[in-house]
Amino acid sequence: MSVITDIADAVKSELNGHSFSQPFQAVRAYQPVYELAEMKTLHVTVVPRGVEMQISSRSLVQHDYQIDVAVQKRFEKDGVVEIDPLMTLVDEIADFFRLRRLASCPNAVWVKTESDPIWSPDHMEQFRQFTSVITMTYRVLR
Repeated sequence: MSVITDIADAVKSELNGHSFSQPFQAVRAYQPVYELAEMKTLHVTVVPRGVEMQISSRSLVQHDYQIDVAVQKRFEKDGVVEIDPLMTLVDEIADFFRLRRLASCPNAVWVKTESDPIWSPDHMEQFRQFTSVITMTYRVLR
């Protein structure tokens, strides 16, 4: 397997091995795309996103791997009442990985977490679906 998929699998395993405020079973995929009817349940999808490489020293290259974690669920009635707990979950996931070493990829060092925008206005308007994507960057020197 590639380094980025190893890191993505490690992120998925860490998510599934921890208890958050809402229960879910994270999966790794290449796109967090589901049928609208499936979105009544919470989906957490880990997606390998990209890599940036640059020289670190004469013999080492710095690889910064980006991993997306998508949190998605359709809401029915009052968006605030249903969305606030999902925003809390997004915060919990981001906090959980901050400064954390991945058990199955100890050479991957957490560098940063980004989420911009914090949720998708298009998904909310068109599908009544909350979608938030957290992008985490892990650095590997090799």
